[in-house]
Amino acid sequence: MSKILILNGAQPYGFAPGKLNATLTERAKDWLTQQGHEVRVTTVAEGYDPEAEVESHVWADVVILQFPVNWMGAPWSFKKYMDEVYTAGMDGRLCAGDGRTADAPKANYGMGGSLTGTRYMLSATLNAPAEAFDDPTEPFFEGLSMDDLLRPLHLNAKFFGMSPLPSFGAFDVMKNAEIDADIARFDRHLASVFAPGNAAAA
Repeated sequence: MSKILILNGAQPYGFAPGKLNATLTERAKDWLTQQGHEVRVTTVAEGYDPEAEVESHVWADVVILQFPVNWMGAPWSFKKYMDEVYTAGMDGRLCAGDGRTADAPKANYGMGGSLTGTRYMLSATLNAPAEAFDDPTEPFFEGLSMDDLLRPLHLNAKFFGMSPLPSFGAFDVMKNAEIDADIARFDRHLASVFAPGNAAAA
């Protein structure tokens, strides 16, 4: 069974207190624990110790990043977590430099990660409807996918050597929420990603 770190990166606001992200975090923790996985959870808004978080990343076989998309990216408090934790881990625990060497100072930028073999999964909640993505006729995203939008988070993980699992999105959660359906889809997503025999379930 896997060791799994779940990061709840929600930033509570009056209009969006973070209940759905908390529900999905708890759902994942309970389901994964029932399947025999060892699970740690960090709720970023409640505070954290950067050194302990680096250790949890090194410990984990899988890191699940659960967060709402705020202004096309992660909430500021989750970005602050990344700035502090990931910087602390640049001593070799998460990465040893940026991948370049004195012999090739212009090559292989971003390929110095220490977490090769670690998988990660993005699970995002969005105000945007699913129909806003993957459609070139939609004028805002112009055919981009959710993963295209969240490319910086994918690159952060790649910088540390992690490889992706399929992402999950709960869409239109502010104006046309279908929470029960989203939770059911999330359960199916977890069951698919962590099915026996998959790398995430090992």
